[in-house]
Amino acid sequence: MKWPDHLKQAAGAQAFDETRNKMKVKAQMRKNRLGMAMCSLLWMLGLSLAQGQTYSIDWWSVDGGGGASTGGVYSLSGTIGQPDAGKLTGGNFVLEGGFWGIIAALQTEGTPLLYVTNINGTVRVYWPLPATDCVLEQTLTLSGDPIPWSQVGFPYQTNASHIYINVSPPAGSKFYRLRKP
Repeated sequence: MKWPDHLKQAAGAQAFDETRNKMKVKAQMRKNRLGMAMCSLLWMLGLSLAQGQTYSIDWWSVDGGGGASTGGVYSLSGTIGQPDAGKLTGGNFVLEGGFWGIIAALQTEGTPLLYVTNINGTVRVYWPLPATDCVLEQTLTLSGDPIPWSQVGFPYQTNASHIYINVSPPAGSKFYRLRKP
């Protein structure tokens, strides 16, 4: 910013510096106000665009649970915030809610440890060799008295260290145990 010589001489160096500083501050304040006005305008434009969406949540629930509980050879795990059972749809979206399916190995006293693992989308139920004197049983529920166990058909597969079966993941829960006949 250029200042005429007569202002510099008339006001003196100190007054000149003070005036120049005040004018710089006012110019900076104008720039700040302009910047804030632009930010406000962009923010309001963004709000108007966001308000154009048509999605809504018409109902909801908070489902309890969460954590793990164990006792003896049994273990149970849960989740907080799991969707309600049923199908929720809207537009091209579908949410299948419900309860976790589980594939579990129940340990039976006097038999080897039974394991369950996922191998490329296939469920493997296995136990260590040489326990060839055991049969594998399965059930869909742990309810009832007695629990409705059924024997998994032979032949079982073997490798160098384990006896096993491979099955497709069930839609719900499935439980396995070893039993000595």
